[in-house]
Amino acid sequence: MKRILIIEDDPAIMAGLVESLKSEHYEVLTARDGQRGYDTACTENIDLILLDLMLPQKNGEEVCRDLRARGVRTPIVILTSKSQELDKVLLLELGADDYVTKPFSVREILARIKAILRRTGEHQKSLDSFSFADFHVDFKKQEVRRSSGEIIQLGVKEMKILQYFAEHEGEVVSRDDLLENVWGYEAFPTTRTVDNYMLSLRKKVEINPADPQHILTVHAVGYKFVKVPKSEE
Repeated sequence: MKRILIIEDDPAIMAGLVESLKSEHYEVLTARDGQRGYDTACTENIDLILLDLMLPQKNGEEVCRDLRARGVRTPIVILTSKSQELDKVLLLELGADDYVTKPFSVREILARIKAILRRTGEHQKSLDSFSFADFHVDFKKQEVRRSSGEIIQLGVKEMKILQYFAEHEGEVVSRDDLLENVWGYEAFPTTRTVDNYMLSLRKKVEINPADPQHILTVHAVGYKFVKVPKSEE
């Protein structure tokens, strides 16, 4: 049975979500403030988190950011009011997987939850770590280290991109694949965002970013990651 943590301080919304999720045979845990929700997410085995933005003790953005900084990779769906000023790009940058605006329909939120759990379920055998060239990547610790011991600082999305590449080594990956599986939100503004992230990632893990040997561009399609460059095969 999948376990869902709801971090929400509105009693009516909380009660409705608990009832709806239990009717779909989810096990539900609850927290009415951000600090308690953060602590629960760090100590319990959770499959997905529904996280309100406006919370006492610790707001939703802080909870999301701090969980990702700690290496907690549980999918997070943000619950936000339509009246709130919301920078959607920043929200996803903090590490959220998706968001829904209040008031939301039960049908909509259940569909979002099922889609995310299905997607994460497909990656249950995801890599914990792997090495290529001069780098060792530890996905549990969210750490990239060179053989010299130098730690390379990667952002949350850069680490997710690298993991997706590692899990699909040698396969051609389209920009839409990356948007769906890394950002997890179909209406992300533009595939150009992917290209910008790729430029940044290459600067950190390629000896010569202008002549990449591992993160290769596949013209008019997307990208392909290879551990060993052809010249070394």
